[in-house]
Amino acid sequence: MGQRFGLSKSKLMAFWQCPRRLWLSVHRPDCVPADETNDAVLAIGTDVGVVARLGWPEGILIAPDGPLEAALSQTRAALAARRPLFEATVQQDGVLVRADILVPRPRGKAFDLVEVKSSTSVKDYQLADIAIQAQVFAGAGVSVKRRVLHYINSAFIYPGDQCYREIRPDGTENSLFAAEDVTAVVQPLEAEVPGWIVEARRTLAGAMPEMTDSCDDPYPCPYQAFCHADAPEYPLSCLPRIGAGAIEVLSGAGYTDVRDIPEGVLSNPTQEWVRQVTRAGRFDRRPGARAALRALDYPRYYLDFETIQFAVPIWRGTRPYEQLPFQWSCHREERSGTVSHTEFLDLSGADPTRPFALALIEALGAKGPICVYNQGFEGRVIRELATRHADLAAPLTALLARLVDLLPLTRAHYYHPAMKGSWSIKAVLPTIAPDLDYAGLAEVQDGGGAQEAYREAIDPATAPERKKVLDEALRRYCGRDTQALVRLASFLGGG
Repeated sequence: MGQRFGLSKSKLMAFWQCPRRLWLSVHRPDCVPADETNDAVLAIGTDVGVVARLGWPEGILIAPDGPLEAALSQTRAALAARRPLFEATVQQDGVLVRADILVPRPRGKAFDLVEVKSSTSVKDYQLADIAIQAQVFAGAGVSVKRRVLHYINSAFIYPGDQCYREIRPDGTENSLFAAEDVTAVVQPLEAEVPGWIVEARRTLAGAMPEMTDSCDDPYPCPYQAFCHADAPEYPLSCLPRIGAGAIEVLSGAGYTDVRDIPEGVLSNPTQEWVRQVTRAGRFDRRPGARAALRALDYPRYYLDFETIQFAVPIWRGTRPYEQLPFQWSCHREERSGTVSHTEFLDLSGADPTRPFALALIEALGAKGPICVYNQGFEGRVIRELATRHADLAAPLTALLARLVDLLPLTRAHYYHPAMKGSWSIKAVLPTIAPDLDYAGLAEVQDGGGAQEAYREAIDPATAPERKKVLDEALRRYCGRDTQALVRLASFLGGG
């Protein structure tokens, strides 16, 4: 029945998350938009894997992009030679798996299976991932003794010079990776893997399965647009801070669209406000924001940061996934209504944090409110800059008292049905200034795109012409963020 369907670890993990996801990946791969592949996530995984291999300099890389038969043959030869293997490839009963690292034990014929992840802790789904590999390798005749998970040690401080593991003078270890032997928890899962394989093949041989509620667990499914194509225009998820239990209760009462819910059902005031505005079909702007904004002095600064997070740090003294700022945009508004723009962007590839801070201090001066959207982010970045550059701590810390957060002000005083329960600036802006919609930007339309553009721009292999395109795209995007804040403040203050 299902033998005609080849399986792999990724397909079994798709089944483990949601049978429909597996079915669609085989029968309807066209349902995923071309831009769904997250290049940034793939790049992070590649970087982490390359650094992990440095621990076994005598290891052999099984080329993952070559013909499958060549990878299988090369793996068999290297296993017999008792060498550490990267991307060791085996196929058993039509199931294909590749192991990040396979290390021969000092004695005997067994190997240790090392799985490398870019997370900063052990996740349940990673254990299922390892269980699939271990079971298939065992079926292929490869004895696996230990199952070890290497993950990112968030306390690691990069000493520079491509050093990712060192013993400090005090005897403590400073390593990019933490290692955990997960053999005891993975082995019981391995007994379930044959059943997963049978059920996966049965799924592929049948009709499209029903949806599950695992659209984002453990990772976002790329088929969500397809599965929810027939969803109501304003689904219950548009109600802010509504939990799965409350959605189930409302659905059970026959409500599927926010507009279906009658008065008196919702007890949460914000949810009830959203229901009323959605049913009315037009925005509501409460007058309280006007007084708050008109109380602000001049000059007014509208500020936004862009940051980069590296799983594998590239600058001395930085940590994995630390938010490091590389760009800011600032619009300055005078009492006369005149608006000017200042910006900073460093694409040199060197640590940009100090020049970022110096330019920021100069641009923001000594007085005037600094309007941001989600103060927690900018505030945290400024505090970390003050810690990193102690000689700049006083002027940087002085900026914190001047921050004015437009997010809670907007959340309390403005809602439009098109926002669908979100007060992100990208949800709000098209409803008040459609000419500034981020969809009109080409290369960079969101923070994730900004990080990808930055990574590409600082890559020495990037051509100068391409770097110029990325530079312009980043400036347009970050500038759009602060231009949006100017328009938002004007809109709220005019209500």
